[in-house]
Amino acid sequence: MLDSAAVISPSPLRVRNSEEGSTQISWWTAVLTLAVVATCLLSGLGALGLVGPDEPRYMSIARAMLQSGDWITPRLYGQPWFEKPALYYWAAATAFRLFGVNEFAARLPSALAAMLATAAMAWAAMRAYGLDAAWLTLLMLPTTLAAVGFARAATPDMLFSALLVAAAASAAEMLAKKRPGAMARLSFGIFLGAAVLAKGPAALILAGGAVLLWALASGRWRAVFRLTHPICVVAFLAVAAPWYAICAWRNPEFLRVFLIEHNFARYLTTVFQHVQPFWFFGPIILAATIPWTILLLPLAIAAIARLRANHQWKDSPALFFGAWAIFPVLFFSFSESKLPGYVLPAAPPFVFLLATVCAPWLKARLQRTTGPRWWLALVGCTFPVLGLAAIFWARVLPMEFSLIGSKAPAVLLAAAIIGGLACASFAVTGRARHAFMTAGALLAVLLLGVNAEIIPKVDPFLSARTAARGTPAEALDGPNLSILGISRSWEYGLDFYLDRALPQWTPALPAPNWVWTTEQGSAELRSRAKTSVITRISTGAWLVRIDN
Repeated sequence: MLDSAAVISPSPLRVRNSEEGSTQISWWTAVLTLAVVATCLLSGLGALGLVGPDEPRYMSIARAMLQSGDWITPRLYGQPWFEKPALYYWAAATAFRLFGVNEFAARLPSALAAMLATAAMAWAAMRAYGLDAAWLTLLMLPTTLAAVGFARAATPDMLFSALLVAAAASAAEMLAKKRPGAMARLSFGIFLGAAVLAKGPAALILAGGAVLLWALASGRWRAVFRLTHPICVVAFLAVAAPWYAICAWRNPEFLRVFLIEHNFARYLTTVFQHVQPFWFFGPIILAATIPWTILLLPLAIAAIARLRANHQWKDSPALFFGAWAIFPVLFFSFSESKLPGYVLPAAPPFVFLLATVCAPWLKARLQRTTGPRWWLALVGCTFPVLGLAAIFWARVLPMEFSLIGSKAPAVLLAAAIIGGLACASFAVTGRARHAFMTAGALLAVLLLGVNAEIIPKVDPFLSARTAARGTPAEALDGPNLSILGISRSWEYGLDFYLDRALPQWTPALPAPNWVWTTEQGSAELRSRAKTSVITRISTGAWLVRIDN
């Protein structure tokens, strides 16, 4: 007979790692997995210059903190900037001090945060479901498109997501024990407080909403109060409260600008013009989990089967982390402003769930079953499909992005096809562990190829780095280097790399000596004065000299 303690858990979550049986991970698998993690999260951080309006803007604020010594008030070219709290600026400024003001240092906090998220989810999987689930989480999470992309983004998104995920793992540890220890309580409060420092009150909303959603589904309402233990609350306040209090004391407008304009107004209105349909985050989650997206289908099938069987699913760790995966998608789907990074906190829990479904596939007795083999084979087929899609996408890009004459796309496509077929072959022959390892290693190899061969060729057209470095000294030393009609991405990028806020020229002002503009702007200037085009970086970035 089964021990009654194994059936009726005294804690809100019942871990199932003891059900895994004997499992071993070979030394070469462990080494290769760690190499994949390091490659996906740390390689090529500085290969691409700062892109978009956010990266150069955040890095300008971090550089200003380092130069001024004022680590309380974020400032963008001398003006207070209260869009985000200070944690990411502190991390980036510290990296600047250690490694210099460069792209590698700018993105290092995000890369390290992605490693924290991976470690937290792998640790939670180990505690809840055993070694196989932990290994799959460690392999799959860093190889998702979300992790690879946002680990290379000089923004607070990955830092916020990682801290929220670490808080979720700490909360699960508290709920899995009859008497939670002080370390788990401290960890939960510290990680949640740091998440509030990274991006604001959204951390409390997402964490609280996820826990309440889990309590609603499981009926474990009393367990929620475990997370409000005095140790948790004191740790949270000790981390989160001091900066907010000091910043509000120094800047009377801080609470109004930060809370009302950049949080409530962002969620409830279209003032920031990030309008998307209600279903926007559905495709985002599908894209975020590439190349493992197809495995969301067996995850859904398994979830429905467990609900129908009604077999101890209410105390399942998968249900708890499922709430952390689902709630951000639900919450931000109702927002009037939508950006892909908003649901980044959902990606690690989704991968955790995938690992719990796929872990049994690694057992010898299950490798002969048809379903898992074909699902894994479809993962392998994902790589050739993505490679062909990338080639088609590259063909429709403007000529300035053209990779014609380069052998790199063909080589990378061949690697994707061969590696994907190898993964599928391992899958259909029942070698599930080899199939997973091949898929992860293939993505790491493809990423190295893109870093080395593709990014250097498109960098001048995506980032203002090349343009700024090519700006003549006489233009930099001149009285009125200006901009006209360029995109916000190029405007903030040039501001960061040239370490100044370039003025916007309008026809009402005297003609400047030098102007970064577009092809259309160049024509307008030519109609007003004699000009010389000095540099054409792309159709969106021309350096024009006014010949007086």
